Formats: sequence, C-alpha cells, structure tokens
Amino acid sequence: MNNLIFIGFMGTGKTSISNLLSKKLNTKLIDIDILIEENKKMSISQIFEKLGEDSFRNFETETLRSLHDIKNTIISCGGGIILRKENVEYLKKIGTVILLKSKPETILNRLKNTVDRPLLNNNMNLEFIKNKMNERELLYENAKDFVIYNENKTIEFVVDEIINKIKKDNLI
Repeated sequence: MNNLIFIGFMGTGKTSISNLLSKKLNTKLIDIDILIEENKKMSISQIFEKLGEDSFRNFETETLRSLHDIKNTIISCGGGIILRKENVEYLKKIGTVILLKSKPETILNRLKNTVDRPLLNNNMNLEFIKNKMNERELLYENAKDFVIYNENKTIEFVVDEIINKIKKDNLI
C-alpha cells in the first residue's frame, strides 16, 4: 500500500477518518500534529502562543521530513501543511494525497466548542472560516491526488468510500 496522506481545512475530519481507516486497514497511523506535540512537549496552541506560527510551520516541515522512510502508513496532516510548497512536493513524493472537504458552515458547527485551534481563537465565525478556506483553496487543490467530500456522511461511510477508491485505483 502507498502511504495515504490526509490534508484539508481544520474540522474536515482528517483525524477521525484516518483513525478509523487505520483500524479498518490494520495499518500504522501517524498524526503530524501529535508528533510535533510529543517532540516539542507542548500543545499546538502553546507552540502558537509561545513561539508563533512561523516556528510551528518550521516544526511541521521538520516532522514531515523525518518521515522519509515511512511506508504503508496513513498520515494525517494539520490543515496548514499545504502553506509551504516544499511540504506539498514532499507529500506527493511519499504517498497519495487525499483532500477532505466540508462546507464552512459544517466546519464552524464541528469546531464551535473547541479551544485548541489557535487560528480560530477570537475568530470563531463563519466569515473568518470562509476567508481562510478561500485563501487555501488553490493550495489544497494543487496538492491533492483526489478529493473526498465529507458532508452529511458518517465517518464510516467516508472511510468505506476511501477504501473503495483506493482499491479501484490499485493503491492498496
């Protein structure tokens, strides 16, 4: 199996979907954000607050680069990993990139009660989410190998949809 790499805006289900897919395929899972938190011994929010977004983006790139020998693994990325061209090139080199998409209204609904999304602190509103998604739209589109719309579907349905797609495309 190729590495399967999940990208998408925050709240599109990357973590939940990659967790279930990893169980169903009995495959190793790596969550880039969790690796960063473990390596830096700080939460993503703390990194943003104490060191700034640029430092976090540097840690993200370092962590991604550390995966050069990874095979047959599901990799869940943070929503902003596509902000650096070098990250996108590397993702495409190490696996199949799956873009998860949801509507801004759905994302707001999913995230409205969270406090661990540094970019949304003091910005938990539809206009901010729409603007941020629009800023990143082309980057996501250019990075993906294929897209899965995660709207009004259960996690199980989405995971089955992904399994069917990767079987059909001989990625498994």
